[in-house]
Amino acid sequence: MLTPGTELASLTPDIPNRPYKQVARAQAQQRTREALMDAALGEFFEGSWEKASLETLASTAGVTKQTLLRHFGSKDGLLMQALAGRGAELVNQRWSAPRGDVEGAVNNVLDHYEEWGERSLRIGAWLQSGPPALAQLSLAARQLHYNWVDYAFGPQLEHLEGQERVRCRAALIVLCDVQTWWLLSNGLGFERSAILATLTNAIERLLAEKRE
Repeated sequence: MLTPGTELASLTPDIPNRPYKQVARAQAQQRTREALMDAALGEFFEGSWEKASLETLASTAGVTKQTLLRHFGSKDGLLMQALAGRGAELVNQRWSAPRGDVEGAVNNVLDHYEEWGERSLRIGAWLQSGPPALAQLSLAARQLHYNWVDYAFGPQLEHLEGQERVRCRAALIVLCDVQTWWLLSNGLGFERSAILATLTNAIERLLAEKRE
């Protein structure tokens, strides 16, 4: 029985607010995860990952060490998920290349290397000597590049068979590799336009030979 002055709203179950609260909580947790992953990538790309403590990473993200461990389990677990997240972005960018278009494919890979090339080299070098749990990321990155070559140059490769296809594919992998880009851009000091022309011409000549 209601007494005078009782607010009806105070007797109403909080059911309509529960979905909203659940969504808000999920969004807050996602922001926490993103902040922790950003902190991890920042330390990693600055070359200070091995020295970074759990407390430092958590503090940078504005959370506690316990929160970090609750979300990712360990320091290496945090880095693996952070790099995997960036890997998903990489796949979207690389697979936007126009299939069968040599110059378009080279432009696509140069866009990627200009943003991530030096970081990719650092990742590869560190993962090879880093914790075994992270070695799989190096292998995954390498396989991603191979798969991209199959995708981008699929129309040119599909008519080749046996060792001829194997050798042509291998040459394309090397020509489009980050090490090749680094040698041209840093070792030889080529501007982007010169790198684009050099790689495009080399690939077109390679493919023309296979059509003869």
